[in-house]
Amino acid sequence: MTRRLFQPIALGPYTLAHRVAMAPLTRSRAGQPGDVPTAMNAEYYRQRASAALIISEATQISRQGQGYAWTPGIYSEQQVQAWREVSTAVHDAGGLIFLQLWHVGRVSHPSFQPDAGLPVAPSALPVPGKTFIVDENGNGVWGDVPVPRALETAEIAAIVEDYRKAARNALKAGMDGVEIHAGNGYLLDQFLNSNSNQRDDRYGGSVENRARFLLEVVAAVADEVGAERVGVRLTPMGRFMGMGDDTPQATFGYLVAALNQWNLAYLHLVEPAMVGTVKDEDFDPRWDAIIAQLRDTWNGVLILAGGYDAESAEQALNAGRADIIAFGRPFLANPDLPRRLHDGLALNTPDPTSFFGGDQRGYVDYPFHT
Repeated sequence: MTRRLFQPIALGPYTLAHRVAMAPLTRSRAGQPGDVPTAMNAEYYRQRASAALIISEATQISRQGQGYAWTPGIYSEQQVQAWREVSTAVHDAGGLIFLQLWHVGRVSHPSFQPDAGLPVAPSALPVPGKTFIVDENGNGVWGDVPVPRALETAEIAAIVEDYRKAARNALKAGMDGVEIHAGNGYLLDQFLNSNSNQRDDRYGGSVENRARFLLEVVAAVADEVGAERVGVRLTPMGRFMGMGDDTPQATFGYLVAALNQWNLAYLHLVEPAMVGTVKDEDFDPRWDAIIAQLRDTWNGVLILAGGYDAESAEQALNAGRADIIAFGRPFLANPDLPRRLHDGLALNTPDPTSFFGGDQRGYVDYPFHT
């Protein structure tokens, strides 16, 4: 009997050969100056083209949207042309790739911002976290995040247009679609969550107001490239970078129901047990309940990510918890992960010291299984 993990599935206009997707993974290896993908980045993605779907590393939609050193953008012509080399490499190897659209909001540093200004956020609140910056010697280091400034209401429309332009650029770069990153404590997630959004305008207060920014972004991006080429990533009940919501079931339930109107390619949820890249073993029963709730609410294809292995992925698919499983860390060290999972082959162990920044080591030199 064919395991469900290796059965085909339709996603938007595409038919995926199986259900092992590659989750978005920040690697901080874009070329400088200009945060431009390189031939090494194209090789990295080409090696992993056997994924049912590659979701690219988070890619900033504007200079303002950047919060980590050496992450790629999709707002300049040079970046667009460089991403085309990546998409061509993936397609030539038989793969599909969606580009993840990213604005970090408050999780940034003046060194990344236009005119060295403060990062932007829904509200001017301290950020319990650090970001990856370049020190005076040109080295990547973890640095403190300053208290951001609150966006003016009139500024939000321009950011929505930045998302629209980024989506247009992604398809111009040959991408098969885009994923709107609305989780992990970044800008759209900051607006969603009540503890990071203390606004009193039309983007704050009620669930409907806090969801408004994301829904405006989805409307713009779907209008630009077609809803069937758009996915959305959420982290319900996420705690990374200080996230938290007073009524998560109501907030995310409302949002997912509203997303149904577009018939998007997929919804991508991160298991609430994940805090950034770490799995919290102190299990809260509400985590399981909210995923089940959103699964029931969502009318389309659901991707789940968060610490899965072959066995737990199969269980989640058989239980109807998800339609596709996105693997993150296992793909770092195993470019041929789908084959290894299918055949029960041993996995390479990733080297954490090479996760962020660096050269080929720990990036394109992991061996394929012979």
